Amino acid sequence: MQDALIIVAPNGARKQKTDHFNLPITPEEIASEVEACVKAGAGMVHLHARKADGQHSLEIDDNLAVLKAVRERVGDQVIVQVTTEAVGIYKPEQQMALIRGIEPEAASFAIKELIPTQESEQAACEFFSWVAAKKIIAQYIVYSMNELARYFDYINRGIIQEDSPHHLLIVLGRYADGQQSDPGDLAPFLPLLSKLSEQNIRWAVCAFGHKEQDCLLYAAQLGGDVRIGFENNCYTPEGELAETNAAQVSALVKQIQARGRDVINAEKCRELNIFADFKTV
Repeated sequence: MQDALIIVAPNGARKQKTDHFNLPITPEEIASEVEACVKAGAGMVHLHARKADGQHSLEIDDNLAVLKAVRERVGDQVIVQVTTEAVGIYKPEQQMALIRGIEPEAASFAIKELIPTQESEQAACEFFSWVAAKKIIAQYIVYSMNELARYFDYINRGIIQEDSPHHLLIVLGRYADGQQSDPGDLAPFLPLLSKLSEQNIRWAVCAFGHKEQDCLLYAAQLGGDVRIGFENNCYTPEGELAETNAAQVSALVKQIQARGRDVINAEKCRELNIFADFKTV
């Protein structure tokens, strides 16, 4: 089984210091936490920039400030993935403008946000083609079986290019009661996960709520990559407030390794070009 990639999502778009005193908000806080997470075993970081008032930002200057701070701390020791999450504020054209403006190594795209209507498909197709040409690692995010089916449809129709380097993220628990996920939430996805594996498309899971680590370990045992961090959950499996994102990463690495699988760092990801080994669906 392939080594697992651990993605850390240290802050998200909505949480504040009132949710966790160690939630990183400023570029310097984010960079410091990323450094600690890389040392703990994370190979990729999912970055959310914030405005001066702490609110979520897709503004180019805010994101460049975070990228600069992270690179000064860790250089190329981590794959930096820039979010395009809309949070009900930003439109698809603004989300795409951010990525065109900064050309990060990786970026994440919620399918339902970038392609909200059928009329949005052409613009998304042109954008995803540009992303592929720039060799930006795209991560497509789905929240349901219907959205996963849309992902396969977009590949079959060429809206998502079949030879583009990319990753698929399945989000568990976003719409559950109290945003509490359970490993069983992954069950409906299993038949299509087999299809992904057959096509050598890497997939990952993130999970809201206190069972986050249980969900991620289950996904890792199935061959998936995992995303952990305060964006989705601030608590340990024992129900205590976690100290830091890095502590959560470290605990997850130990649990994955205890089950016979290892983790992969950014350098190895690039060397093996793990997101580009794609076969036609």
